[in-house]
Amino acid sequence: MSSVIWYLYEFARKTWVEGFLNAKSKKDIMEKPDRFRDFPKVLKENCIGCGTCASSCPSPNAIKLVRDEDDEKSFGMIYPVINNGACIRCGFCSEICPSEPKTLHCGENHFIKEKFNIIPSKRKFVVDDFLCISCGKCKESCNINAIEEIDNRFFVNEHKCVACGDCLEACPVKGAMKGIFINNLEQQKSIIKLIVDRLETFIESKQKELDELDNVSLLKIQYPLSELWSELIAILDDEEVTLEVTKNAINRLKIRFISWDEDNCKLCKLCVDECPTGAITYTEGDTSVKHNKDKCLRCSYCYQTCPFSVVKYFVAKFLLEDENNILITVKASSLSKQTI
Repeated sequence: MSSVIWYLYEFARKTWVEGFLNAKSKKDIMEKPDRFRDFPKVLKENCIGCGTCASSCPSPNAIKLVRDEDDEKSFGMIYPVINNGACIRCGFCSEICPSEPKTLHCGENHFIKEKFNIIPSKRKFVVDDFLCISCGKCKESCNINAIEEIDNRFFVNEHKCVACGDCLEACPVKGAMKGIFINNLEQQKSIIKLIVDRLETFIESKQKELDELDNVSLLKIQYPLSELWSELIAILDDEEVTLEVTKNAINRLKIRFISWDEDNCKLCKLCVDECPTGAITYTEGDTSVKHNKDKCLRCSYCYQTCPFSVVKYFVAKFLLEDENNILITVKASSLSKQTI
């Protein structure tokens, strides 16, 4: 009984009650360590509504994009709202914010390097110099100035790019701006190899049409993508990635072909010494010069050397017109030949 009375006495003391009601943590505990960033401050008038802050945030529900109501004169402003209860003050949102000046501010970051890209994107955007016509529309469409022009050539600055895809939509030339998938590289290589091998075999099967083609005409034929699709999707079971890789491969693809008419060979053997790989041979007793397709580089040396039109040289270009058909355009070369 005496112990109960003692506890009641202790709790009733004025000093204990005052200490309990006025309890405070020590100052050195409440101060933010230097290595911590502040909770993000939002300057919504700078926001371009790209959403990269929300995409980069590792804490669920810490950032959400909101939009003010539209009025008669303008659309409602889009900007991020920070939930301090979920925010871990990592600073990724401020680090990745592409607007100039920045929309989000939360103090100095001591760890993240400029080259470190924290956007969870499976695509990397690059300009294909082979197809680019330097119109500059990709640069005009980029809201964060991630596309730069140097000596009339355009480049995507990976440190600034937020993978929004606006440049891809603005580019007027198919395949000039590419959204390259950075994962499944081996599967992508297998897809490209299958496309090239199958289209090459298909064109070689059109030998009769190729032989009838003159230097001023074009041979246009269509190849259904459905002939390939089941095999392509078996390599990489992701329709979005597979279709994009297929488009990029086909729209850039150019294949050279050599046609060899042994019946017209006059055994002048000029082509034998010109071949850089030994793909053209002649053995005493043969009725014609032999051409080994497996060794051939399709460099056209034999075509330019032969004075009797035994060799014909063709160039085929490809275009994926839609998701169903591949347009193949073949042109017979009109390179000037040497004569004897």
